[in-house]
Amino acid sequence: MSVFYADASELQSIIPKIRCKDEVYLSGTIYTARDAAHKKIAECINKGMELPFELEGSCIYYSGPTPERPGSIIGSCGPTTSSRMDKFTPLLMDNGLIAMIGKGPRNKDVIDAIVKHKGIYFCAIGGAGALCAKAVTEYSVIAFPELGCESVKKLKVKDFPLICGIDCMGNSIFK
Repeated sequence: MSVFYADASELQSIIPKIRCKDEVYLSGTIYTARDAAHKKIAECINKGMELPFELEGSCIYYSGPTPERPGSIIGSCGPTTSSRMDKFTPLLMDNGLIAMIGKGPRNKDVIDAIVKHKGIYFCAIGGAGALCAKAVTEYSVIAFPELGCESVKKLKVKDFPLICGIDCMGNSIFK
């Protein structure tokens, strides 16, 4: 196993070096989106509408952060079950998404999309939302505020601790 310190803006160049089970400390801009937001993003793609953020080269964190407490940047910010986004993921990857963060296994269509697009799936520590939140240095709601905690948020993270769950060759820690 290797350890990588990666900037989100440079993920595309480093993904080929990362292998299943490697540790990655991610910094930079990522976006949160859960199933309700994924449904709306897919509708935008299918209708040719403007997307809430540039998918090309982006990383989506499957999380619905809770409101911040006084003195905190963000509330609990743990991962949600990734399989809930599986039906949308190939479409998003076809439109430029290269990295996802969540917890749990992915289906064959998602693994095939990861390999096809030379993407990556990271696992965050489930049940450790407070720990994950400590890596967030700033955030803002950028789309679908009516979804509450499931709105799309832009996060800046610093050394967000992740494990490579599925690498760009389709190797998976879930097999």
